[in-house]
Amino acid sequence: MKNMVYIQSGGPTSVINTSFYGAVREAQRHPDQIDHIYGSQNGIEGLIDDYLIDIGQEDDEQIELLLQTPGSILGTTRRKLPKDINDPIYGKIIENLKKHEIKYVFVNGGNDSMDTCYKLSLLVKQLGLDFVVIGVPKTIDNDLAATDHSLGFPSCAKFVVNTVNELIKDACCFKVGKVHIVEIMGRDAGWLTAAPDVLPEENRPHLFYLPENKFDLDQFLKDVKEVYAREGYAMVCISEGIQFPRDMSNVRVDGFGHAQLGGAASDLCRIVEDKLNLPTRAVELSLTQRACPAFISLVDREEAIKTGEIAVKSALEGVTGKMIVFKRVSQNPYKIEYELADLSKVANAVSLIPQSMMKDATRMDESYRQYIRPLINGEVTLKCKDGIALVSNFKRVRV
Repeated sequence: MKNMVYIQSGGPTSVINTSFYGAVREAQRHPDQIDHIYGSQNGIEGLIDDYLIDIGQEDDEQIELLLQTPGSILGTTRRKLPKDINDPIYGKIIENLKKHEIKYVFVNGGNDSMDTCYKLSLLVKQLGLDFVVIGVPKTIDNDLAATDHSLGFPSCAKFVVNTVNELIKDACCFKVGKVHIVEIMGRDAGWLTAAPDVLPEENRPHLFYLPENKFDLDQFLKDVKEVYAREGYAMVCISEGIQFPRDMSNVRVDGFGHAQLGGAASDLCRIVEDKLNLPTRAVELSLTQRACPAFISLVDREEAIKTGEIAVKSALEGVTGKMIVFKRVSQNPYKIEYELADLSKVANAVSLIPQSMMKDATRMDESYRQYIRPLINGEVTLKCKDGIALVSNFKRVRV
């Protein structure tokens, strides 16, 4: 068995395909150790349903375009594997791994995806099978444990920073301004919501509300009223995961038990209009913040490629049950080292913003700005045709 399979899982990022690119290119450098490179269609679903595609059949030009292709080129899923590794689903996975002579399994994803990765590693270990399982980190929420940051977060943060910068310039134009509430992704952690605090003081949002701090609706209204009275408008950034009284009865829940978030900004705007009689505008960045390739951070791209390469190299060395993590060894100049963390320390764990990085409940400390500045650095140039950024389109030849 000398084939490999790559799995993309969870929410996409603008560099999730870049990690895949790094893994593919590294695997191609080892034809004596890896015969075929396969992609699992729609995450772990592909291994369950025996739906793999042969990456070797894809044109080299399309592989190159992975560097600027949003979404998950292999498709994705939020399916949670059973706790009981004796469940028949695991039998299907093992059967298909053996059928396609796969030895190396790579799972690219966030907290929940690393749960999948960890369960697979435990399964093959318990069964004494000769499979290697490696995790590749990814999440715009930046809440993966055991690592300085997660791939995808820097580019998403860069998008959010620049978008909010533009919104502020628009919002401050009017004689009679509005209360602008910008809803940013982040279920349990506010790393992404806090990103615009890196803007120059005169362009920073006035208020930030993160899941790490208990949300006090009365204090929120008081804060907004004070800012509006002083500035004539207000720019407020909130995490989608903040908790306050609202109707969530019809919200969908995914396989991991997570409610589908969204609409917090609109609900808060209605409350502001009702309680303070101030004009408002809700801005939900939604999928654009994670999908836009225009603001890919060069640091993010380079680290994603390197991570994919290291994942393959580690697998070929026999490493298993680990995820690639980053350790920041220098702030100025920025430098990281790539290490391997046990999946048991990563699966389902959450990394929150420490209180030391917060000036108070609504603003960040300079230490947070120092943390994020190098991550959003560096620009990439997109290949375009007729003003449209090119994206990869795979033939998806089924194995």
